[in-house]
Amino acid sequence: MSCPMECGPQVGVIGMPVELTIKDCDGVVIDVSDATAMTIYLKAPDGGVLTKTAAFTTDGTDGKIEYVTIDGDIDEAGTWRAQGRVVTPDGDYASLPTSFAVYDNLFAAV
Repeated sequence: MSCPMECGPQVGVIGMPVELTIKDCDGVVIDVSDATAMTIYLKAPDGGVLTKTAAFTTDGTDGKIEYVTIDGDIDEAGTWRAQGRVVTPDGDYASLPTSFAVYDNLFAAV
């Protein structure tokens, strides 16, 4: 089951892109094309944190990074949080944390 974050992912979703944009304190997008490390952190409703290697959504000049979920990542209904971190030769940058809802499947309860 593939679904972008905005359409209401369900427990067990595979292939959901978690896309984040790295900006400075003034809200200006940072060119992260020379990044040496990119990570997306996913915090589950129970407080557990998944640490995932991110990739560029395009070429990094737009500040966008993403991680696409795999089997076992989104294993719990509730409010999830996501934040990106990028290390470049110029500094260590983070996206603002964002939240998204994950819904239970009705058939899981049967």
